[in-house]
Amino acid sequence: MDIVAENICHGYGTLAVLDNINLTIKSGEIVAVLGPSGCGKSTLLRILGGLERATSGRVLTAGEPPQGSLNPLTYVFQDFALVPWRTVAGNVGMPLEHHRMSADSRRARVASALARVNLGEFADAYPKQLSGGMRQRTSIARALAVDPAILLMDEPLSALDAQTRELLLADLVRLWTETHFTAVYITHNLAEAVRLGHRIVVLSRRPGRIRDIVEIDVPLAERTDHHARLAAASERIWALIREEAAVADRELIDAG
Repeated sequence: MDIVAENICHGYGTLAVLDNINLTIKSGEIVAVLGPSGCGKSTLLRILGGLERATSGRVLTAGEPPQGSLNPLTYVFQDFALVPWRTVAGNVGMPLEHHRMSADSRRARVASALARVNLGEFADAYPKQLSGGMRQRTSIARALAVDPAILLMDEPLSALDAQTRELLLADLVRLWTETHFTAVYITHNLAEAVRLGHRIVVLSRRPGRIRDIVEIDVPLAERTDHHARLAAASERIWALIREEAAVADRELIDAG
């Protein structure tokens, strides 16, 4: 299933946030969205997922979700959003409670999702007993449990330390290699975008406009072995956002 944004414009009162966004996310690809602080990345994700309605323009879907998909669009948030009094398995199973299925089917989906993120042995643990990386793996497993057509990921690794972030990046690469899931991945981290994105959408400072879409043709599983080609892509993207990132940073400091 593809998702298509046509002429998306959005604002809050007199504040223009997004301007004329046209973008198609194709089935089986990860599209990373990158830009300076305050450029409307997360707002765009909410509009794509239907949590917010654009001031103008529209979002369409094309094609059918994969067989067995319970929720076509599913979020993974930065703050994990786990229920502390539920076990890992209980958290992962929460979105399944809104669907008619047998207890055995529910348990099978939960077990499969936990196995895919290497958390099967922690099914009975509680969030407070987990590291930050394990909590985010639980959040990802919860999203995978419904077999979504498209994952909407809002800076899912930004709250983690560098070592844990690298482990989770490797996990996401492995998961994509196994299942070729579709995702929109919001990030402010250039290295994350280059590591995960088949295409990288570079937004301007507010109001966010698409400055460029950079395609990286190095396979995800091989990206650590293609330093020169990845470095060239990184330099191209950084050249697009460097000055605007500095301006956006000064605006945030002034606002504070």
